[in-house]
Amino acid sequence: MTRNLSNVTFNVPLGAEAHRLAQQFCSQQSDRAKVKQVYLNTLAVSAVKFYLQCMGIETNWEASLSWNPVFQTLMDVADLEIPKRGKLECRPVLPEANIVSIPPEVWCDAEGGREHDHRIGYIAVRLDSKLVEATLLGFTKIAPESGELPINQLHSLEDLLEHLHQIRQLQPTKMQVNLSHWFEQIFTDNWQSVEALFATRENLAFSLRSTSRLGEASVQRAKLIDLGLQLENQSVALLLAIAPDADLKVAILVQLHPTNADYLPPDIKLILLSDGSTLQSVQSRSEDNYIQLKRFRVNPGECFNIQVAFGNVTVTESFTI
Repeated sequence: MTRNLSNVTFNVPLGAEAHRLAQQFCSQQSDRAKVKQVYLNTLAVSAVKFYLQCMGIETNWEASLSWNPVFQTLMDVADLEIPKRGKLECRPVLPEANIVSIPPEVWCDAEGGREHDHRIGYIAVRLDSKLVEATLLGFTKIAPESGELPINQLHSLEDLLEHLHQIRQLQPTKMQVNLSHWFEQIFTDNWQSVEALFATRENLAFSLRSTSRLGEASVQRAKLIDLGLQLENQSVALLLAIAPDADLKVAILVQLHPTNADYLPPDIKLILLSDGSTLQSVQSRSEDNYIQLKRFRVNPGECFNIQVAFGNVTVTESFTI
């Protein structure tokens, strides 16, 4: 079915910041074709990010493969992470093109692929000949087997917004861990004692020494974190220690440990968030046997999230007091 896209497109000016970022990314490439590819992909993602911001939809480009120079080199990728929904692939379309091309490496859609890299949709972004304006043409939920989709078969941007709304409604509500229950020795099954989880007495002793400054009233539990195939056979454990503090607050210490190795893999991030904002973040180096957030305090009734991120995989744990 042919659609009249003139009524449903969205124009985005490609300003200095979009070109600065595109230049920054493509400057890390040596192949001329790859330089052009990265530049155009970056402009396409910038345009979609601007559009979603105008629609009040949060994005996290930094968590996307298209932000990572390694994936920019290895893949033809232009994804944009939409928190709590997934990745939206932003495909650039040249001025006179009648089709949108979707490369095979980004065909991981909601119908298949791993949960952490699936695409919730593909949006076509036409770039004008002078690269001063982008036009969002429409989107498709699933990449065609041929990798090419005629522009007149795209769904409208209104359909995209409805699609994103439905995905958010279908997101499962993640169970919050009520840390106040820990003081009553009430724990869920996946939060184990430190003694049960850590394989050696050396690991256990080190963990206990690191958290001892919370005092004798502290309660400690640990949980295995599954980062999928990213870490191959190496696992990590999230350790939380809590203790009563002044003014009815609870003092909290958070660590990340290897469970079957001497050191954490480099570049794992441990992040503290509240209301979607990052409050603290720490990243492992080549020979860190643990990483730790600075101690923080939480009022009764407050909520916070702890994220463990590695590559394009992020695991989030939610807590309340």
